[in-house]
Amino acid sequence: MFNQKKIVVVLPAYNAAKTLEITYNEIPMDIVDEVILVDDFSKDNTVEVAKRIGIKHIILHDENKGYGSNQKSCYNKALEIGADVVIMLHPDYQYTPKHIPVMSHIITCGLYPVVLGSRILGNGALKGGMPVYKYFANRLLTLFQNLCSGQKLSEYHTGYRAFSREVLESINYNNNSDDFVFDNQMLSQIIMANFEIAEVTTPTKYFKEASSINFKRSVKYGFGVTSTSLIHLFHRIGLIKSNLYK
Repeated sequence: MFNQKKIVVVLPAYNAAKTLEITYNEIPMDIVDEVILVDDFSKDNTVEVAKRIGIKHIILHDENKGYGSNQKSCYNKALEIGADVVIMLHPDYQYTPKHIPVMSHIITCGLYPVVLGSRILGNGALKGGMPVYKYFANRLLTLFQNLCSGQKLSEYHTGYRAFSREVLESINYNNNSDDFVFDNQMLSQIIMANFEIAEVTTPTKYFKEASSINFKRSVKYGFGVTSTSLIHLFHRIGLIKSNLYK
């Protein structure tokens, strides 16, 4: 418990056997009540590692359903077990779990209901090894998204996020894509619902075992982000009524 709130960390996993344990060992279990791992039909022994290190809640997908589907299972289970704050952390050790107390504090104190760990605030992204083309694509997409949404976020593409229970219960994230664009659709829903978003500077690491989509998937993701942003804009100004916000 933290400030009398139940903190649950969710780990959307795919082929994370080599990095899961080091990620898990840095989770501050003095404030985290439960950890949930959802395995999206990994080809390695991610599940065996999760069992060995003592993760209690393990959900297995019977086929590879996609990153978005993985997160849906994460959040649904977290709400089911009574989470007040849910922190989504990639188990590939690209982000340090040491930010969990800060993110939890911001939400449990009632300052903001959503917290993003930003690689762009400060010099963390390039310093941590983010490929230059991904960095500039991130900046361009973020600029476009801010223009469409009326926000001033430093990035929309981080895999380190914390949400209050109220936020998760207020948006229909289960209606989102099962692919990587899920993250941006979810933020679009949160912004449309008028929840405020905080950002904290977080370092990041890019290395062989860290998950990363290839150039082809990155292009597909970019088009998905652009489409989501335009839908957000057109819905916001009343040109369309999108099912994304129901």
